[in-house]
Amino acid sequence: MTSSNAAKRIVFTGGSGKAGRHCIPYLLSKGHSVLNVDLAPLPHPTVHTLKADLTDSGQVFNALSSHFHLSDYKNPRGPGGVGVEKPDAVIHFAAYARDLLVPDSECFRGNVLSTYNVIEAACKIGIKKVIIASSETTYGVCFAQGDADFHYFPLEEDYDNDPEDTYATSKLCGETCARSFARRFPGTDIYALRIGSIIEPHEYDLDFPGYVDKPETRKRNAWSYTDARDLGQICDLCVQKDGLGFQVFNATNDTITTKETTAEILKRYAPNTPITRNMGEFEAPLSNRKIREILGFKDVHDWRKYVTV
Repeated sequence: MTSSNAAKRIVFTGGSGKAGRHCIPYLLSKGHSVLNVDLAPLPHPTVHTLKADLTDSGQVFNALSSHFHLSDYKNPRGPGGVGVEKPDAVIHFAAYARDLLVPDSECFRGNVLSTYNVIEAACKIGIKKVIIASSETTYGVCFAQGDADFHYFPLEEDYDNDPEDTYATSKLCGETCARSFARRFPGTDIYALRIGSIIEPHEYDLDFPGYVDKPETRKRNAWSYTDARDLGQICDLCVQKDGLGFQVFNATNDTITTKETTAEILKRYAPNTPITRNMGEFEAPLSNRKIREILGFKDVHDWRKYVTV
């Protein structure tokens, strides 16, 4: 298990979306080069967007072996006859982002097939680092019908995930694909990020006060969140950390989204849910302990910096 701070060439799918448009600038600030693969452009002066249908395996293989910029045509020919340098990492965020955007069957088909195609192409091309976006929804409550309870708190990566909705099931299938390919291609690291409710900077004023004032509305998200900029840090830490094989990481911020302590909130809104270990006073119930201990994540954008309690 090693870490490297060297600049990397990264293909980022879905970089024009809610998370990607904050993660990519963070990766650029760390010196990485990024190619955005998306159906919509990313308005960034130094990042090229390559439009591709990721459910088409041929397009995926081509996208992962593409130039990053028009200026790359100036490069001398390499051993393979072209001047394309192989990416160091792929970050796959492209997906239908929740249920009810498209019919369930299309959500499942698109999310699972695109994830399979991206992982397969990366492994067969020889890209040794793949990071995929999984979801908090895999813990089974976010899109459950009616009032459902989690099995226990805190929610950690060894949880018995049993979602009932299509979106979460598609994400869990993506994790299984990742595990399969990591076993099939030894030496390839594939990390799945179970991302929480993503918060962009402007949403601290727009939405977050309601989360704090009405904690009963945030049970489905386990009173947890992911700052979009801190998600960029998590992506960078994953790119730099080698040798872990297949891993699942909760990609969330440190603290619960309430004024009350974690113990008070869980007692009030989840009185029948067991607590399996001592939790910090304001620890997020969707725990990020693993990324703090293994990747070295530091919470920079705690919501209390932006919202008056």
